[in-house]
Amino acid sequence: MNPSENTDSAGNTESAGNTDSAEISARNAGSVRGATAIVMAAGKGTRMKSELPKVLFPVLGRPMIHWVLDALEQVAVTRVLVVVGYRHEDVRRELQGRKNIEFVLQEQQLGTGHAVQMCVPSLILDQADLDRPVMVVAGDSPLVQSSSLSALLEAFGLGDYSCLLGTLIKSDPQGLGRIVRDAAGSFERIVEQKDASANELQIQEVNMSTYLFKQNRLIWALERLGNNNAQGEYYLTDCPALLKQHGERVDALAALKACEALSINTIDELEKVEDKMKELGYRCKS
Repeated sequence: MNPSENTDSAGNTESAGNTDSAEISARNAGSVRGATAIVMAAGKGTRMKSELPKVLFPVLGRPMIHWVLDALEQVAVTRVLVVVGYRHEDVRRELQGRKNIEFVLQEQQLGTGHAVQMCVPSLILDQADLDRPVMVVAGDSPLVQSSSLSALLEAFGLGDYSCLLGTLIKSDPQGLGRIVRDAAGSFERIVEQKDASANELQIQEVNMSTYLFKQNRLIWALERLGNNNAQGEYYLTDCPALLKQHGERVDALAALKACEALSINTIDELEKVEDKMKELGYRCKS
């Protein structure tokens, strides 16, 4: 059962299960064109200590990826690409009953940038609107809020951005990438904690792997991604900086709520997410 009413961290409520998705898309159509969403769902989740694909771990009685897809159904998203990899047959089987889902296979997990690169052939199938919005979200973040995604889509549509990052302010940003801004307060780059200076470690605005790109500018940046790092991987976090360096309009908006800082990498974190979801009024699936 989907939650009929989710309460956000500010005490507001938003419909999450009982409103027809087509009706909601029509309602939002005036503020932004229909976007394509990319859901990152290829990982194994080694720290979960299980052979189950990470996005299939149950949260309140249903695989966590369903909560993410529920949130996307509430906003102006008309197409969803789910990037699958580890035990992809299981993920496909679980999601086969959902509408508007397309699967993209990432056979080798070579980083977040590589995962989105695998989506390019699917993206360019539609040549009619090459600058349509493309939203990238994580499949292991069941507390993603549709109101946050709507706010990002609206700002993106009004601001003519090539890239807009969804961020949040976190009093304890331990382990998260920081959003570095210039003297004028505009986005400059993302710095990972391990690479951050002492001053940068004091930054409380953090990257939460939520992005909006113009489709053609995303493809441009993906073509220029390198893997010159210790892991030999391609990172999506490099795309905003590449666009910025090329003179494109890139910024970050702290539109995400405090609860959206809770993602799942371990069983302990899963339990914390479940506790928060119960607190916010999500309903368990019995």
